[in-house]
Amino acid sequence: MQQHWGGPATSHTMGANVSHPYAREVERIVPGPPEAIFAALDDPLRLGRHMTRPSAMMLGGSMQYRLDASQGRAVGSVIRVEGRVLGLRLRIVEVVTERDPPRRKVWETVEEPQLLVFGAYQLGFHIAVERQGSRLRCFIDYDLPRPPMGRVLGRIGAHVYARWCLSRMVAEAEAAAREASFTNADQTRGTDR
Repeated sequence: MQQHWGGPATSHTMGANVSHPYAREVERIVPGPPEAIFAALDDPLRLGRHMTRPSAMMLGGSMQYRLDASQGRAVGSVIRVEGRVLGLRLRIVEVVTERDPPRRKVWETVEEPQLLVFGAYQLGFHIAVERQGSRLRCFIDYDLPRPPMGRVLGRIGAHVYARWCLSRMVAEAEAAAREASFTNADQTRGTDR
């Protein structure tokens, strides 16, 4: 897995003037079709399920998703995420800014998030066809939180949390590729009878 962990962020949004001081990205070849990978990563509930269950990275807390009528699958669609971590109320409002199936999707915060280690951010992925499957690049460009304590926590944990989120995105893509492979194998077996 190729990883890029540092330096000032540059906008991953086509034609937009979005700038965040921190950036992380992960690139990997996933042995599956872009359509299956895109379908999995296009579903906010599947993509964010790592945050809906208590875990060490969530410090025992969890988040719940509320989607609009487009279910996070259209430009302009709104995704709301709320929950509690360490007794603190967390809240994110995101909007989908780009969606080009099965190649690319980008979404970003539209209000100042109430998070422990991130401020405003832009998150997304790009999928390109490769001989061995699909080249997946997942990225997050982000600010630290504005409150002083958040800035301290962000300096300590934002890069770790960003790496975890991106690794979960890649894991979902790999699971989707495996599922597509099993489905194709089942369909082939069904036609052999």
